[in-house]
Amino acid sequence: MRALDNIRVLELAGLAPGPFAGLLLADNGADVLRVDRVQPGHTPSPDVLIRGKSSICVDLKSPAGTQLIQRLISHVDVLIDPFRPGVLEKLGLGPDVLLKINPRLIIARLTGFRRDGKYATMAGHDLNYLAVSGVLSMLGPSVRIPPLNRPLPPSPPGNILADFAGGGLVCFMGIALALFARVTTGKGQVVEANMVDGVSYLATAPRISSKIPGQWDRPRGENLVDGGCPYYRVYECKDAGQYMAVASLEPKFFQALCIGLGLSEKDWGGDRENREFWPAIHVLFEKTFRTKTRKEWEQIFDGPAVHRF
Repeated sequence: MRALDNIRVLELAGLAPGPFAGLLLADNGADVLRVDRVQPGHTPSPDVLIRGKSSICVDLKSPAGTQLIQRLISHVDVLIDPFRPGVLEKLGLGPDVLLKINPRLIIARLTGFRRDGKYATMAGHDLNYLAVSGVLSMLGPSVRIPPLNRPLPPSPPGNILADFAGGGLVCFMGIALALFARVTTGKGQVVEANMVDGVSYLATAPRISSKIPGQWDRPRGENLVDGGCPYYRVYECKDAGQYMAVASLEPKFFQALCIGLGLSEKDWGGDRENREFWPAIHVLFEKTFRTKTRKEWEQIFDGPAVHRF
């Protein structure tokens, strides 16, 4: 038996984070019915996060559509609302209405910005939410580029962090906690999730660590695990477009890395933890990785010589 067997979910179709929350529920046993918009000519939904779900098309702006949703609400445990603030209320499907129909209902409301902030009704995308949260400023290298001798802007990391991690995953966690609470209280509740706060929460450790020397106290791209450390970064191999990811923070893993590369401390001249040697280590690693193809490096680092530690 999966954890969410016998849990019924009504997912109002949206973009990325809402469907991802529904996918997580379905993957864990919930019966998820997605409510798609009526498209001319029976156009298929562009949503790719449909695994394990059923689907119906409903015109939520019609009286018949809202009545159907109200009838379904009596039989479900969770409603996923991906709309901007006020949309469900305008449709006559706000929490005050739905919780009267089904007091055990959990209404998961997922927005980009905070529901009570000045950006509440503003549209946005992953990159906007990352920027407002402050997390975007942590991403990307800080190598200074001529002619202005300034670093490139922060790098967009796809839409994984805000949409899926800070949005859909955090919303899923809120739903799971609300289901757990309902066991004790017998009552549903409104779960509020937004991508700005969600992704900001994910960055709790880096924010706190910014006060600890040697961790996140430097500009982006110059810290221990954001690309500043030469033994925690990505290197290009001899074959263009092929890379090796290096994460050898612990001494024994660093020793295994050096065995595989055929290098030692004498090649860069000092203690690897001394940041003064990091540029030299980086250049040396960069040159060394470019002497072999990724396949050749894979064979080396899969071998017994680097695993005996």
